[in-house]
Amino acid sequence: MLQKLLIIWAGILAGVFLAYFLVTKTNVLNIGNKNSSVADVFKPPQKIVVGFLPFWLIDKTQSDYSKYITTLSYFNLTIDSDGTIQKYTSPGESDPGWLALSSGKVDSFLSSEKSKGVNLSLTIFSGDDKKIDNFLNTPDQSAQNLVSEISPIISQYGFTDINLDIEKVSDASPSARTQFTEFVKNVKSSLGKNISVTVDIAPIAFVKNANLADPKSLSQVADYIVLMDYDFHNPGSFVTGPVSPQSGAGVVSEFDTESAVQAALTMMPSSKLILAVPLYGYSWETINPSPRSATLPGSAFSISSKDVTDLLSGCATCSAQFDATDQESHIIYKDADTGTYHQVFYPDQKSTQMKVDFAKTENLAGMALWALGYEDSAILQPLAGYSH
Repeated sequence: MLQKLLIIWAGILAGVFLAYFLVTKTNVLNIGNKNSSVADVFKPPQKIVVGFLPFWLIDKTQSDYSKYITTLSYFNLTIDSDGTIQKYTSPGESDPGWLALSSGKVDSFLSSEKSKGVNLSLTIFSGDDKKIDNFLNTPDQSAQNLVSEISPIISQYGFTDINLDIEKVSDASPSARTQFTEFVKNVKSSLGKNISVTVDIAPIAFVKNANLADPKSLSQVADYIVLMDYDFHNPGSFVTGPVSPQSGAGVVSEFDTESAVQAALTMMPSSKLILAVPLYGYSWETINPSPRSATLPGSAFSISSKDVTDLLSGCATCSAQFDATDQESHIIYKDADTGTYHQVFYPDQKSTQMKVDFAKTENLAGMALWALGYEDSAILQPLAGYSH
């Protein structure tokens, strides 16, 4: 009798195990099916896509970016010499970033994106060396002043991230680098656990330790580091070239994306790093028609990807060439009036796809876009679906 009971129980247990195995196998095979709860449990972690929205581009933006971004970062409020927010640039003249936000000009855009599940971020900016030096003299107090000023704004709009874009032009001393890290640390601790802190860092900072930002120490304090992967060539460059060259460092470019990212990954885990890519390019005037020719001083200007599209549609003699090393396009055409050449280097849809593929390969935390309002109808398409 006992032996029979044991046989029966063994059969029941085997049946239960077989049923569990079949259900589990079926669910695993159905991963990706919208009706599969297993897919929900095991789906890959979300990637971040930050879209920076400068106050001067509010009127040029699309009505909805939720298909492409996970976070919208309003750019910007400016930090003053004591850590407070700069509200006036001169007596009676409001700071434009503060005015756009405080006047409600951007309210409908922020609330609309938030209603579609996009997180909101607030960028705090400074590019004034003197003011940066001043507020870093007392990093603890300046951090307290900043948090005190932005806390009501955070509550009012529902910002969940503070983006710190502090760009000192001149080289920084070791003590200034330490003070900046201390400032970020104090901002982070004062904001509390519910607000993330993201720090923007120029590519050169990952290979040159004279930059204000110390990537390694900042990565241990901030939630994320944004590598500003642009302006490798810019209006001050002596030769024309790609805004964000993917490769070619030491051969056709002085520095490139791959080198900057690899250097960054020696200092921090990939889960901390966000790659910020451009939606704009530059146009220079040159004497010679060859790429990377010497530029004519004062001839450079920025050009949005939308403006490039318009240029191509209205210029019968213009044709775009995609460079496999740069992974960017360029247009070179002769000015009939002056006899000089115009060289336009810019990213396009193919460039963005290459950056997305690279970010996936390196398993980065995500990507960022500088800046919303510059884009044409195609350049953002590769980002659809990237964040999930």
